[in-house]
Amino acid sequence: MAAGTETATEAQTEQKGGFPPFEPEHFPSQLLWLAITFGAIYLFVSKVFVRRVGGTIAERADRISRDLDQASAAKARADEATAAHAKALAEARDKAQGIARETRDAMNAASEARRKTVEADLSAKLAASDKEIATRKAQAMANVSAIAQEAAAAIVARLTGQPPTSAEIAAAKSPTGKR
Repeated sequence: MAAGTETATEAQTEQKGGFPPFEPEHFPSQLLWLAITFGAIYLFVSKVFVRRVGGTIAERADRISRDLDQASAAKARADEATAAHAKALAEARDKAQGIARETRDAMNAASEARRKTVEADLSAKLAASDKEIATRKAQAMANVSAIAQEAAAAIVARLTGQPPTSAEIAAAKSPTGKR
């Protein structure tokens, strides 16, 4: 075993240098193959992957542009709907206020007409009551005179024992006391 090991070691020691890629004499060919490999990879990537990635980027840009256009169209429709809703709301509010004003005016007119009717009825009743009071007052005053004559006759009859004559009662009733 030792003899085989020595030959292998001798064979290795007879070779010069170390690892071939690290030897400077191989550098030019390595650099050439490095340039060829990178060039081939560059051409492959630029022809295949860049086009695919560029297509994907363009597709995404188109999709984003379409989405932005759709969003702006939707926003415009929403703004129009909001404006139409606000206009309809304002019209409804104005209409409701007009109806309320008309109703209030009609109610005020009906109330005023009813008030005038009631006032006219009350005025008529008041006038009739005043007339009735005046009539009853006149009757009462006429009756007061008769009652006063009767009371005076009763008092005189009681005090004197004799009833007075109607001429005496009439003379007593007059303010001058003359017959």
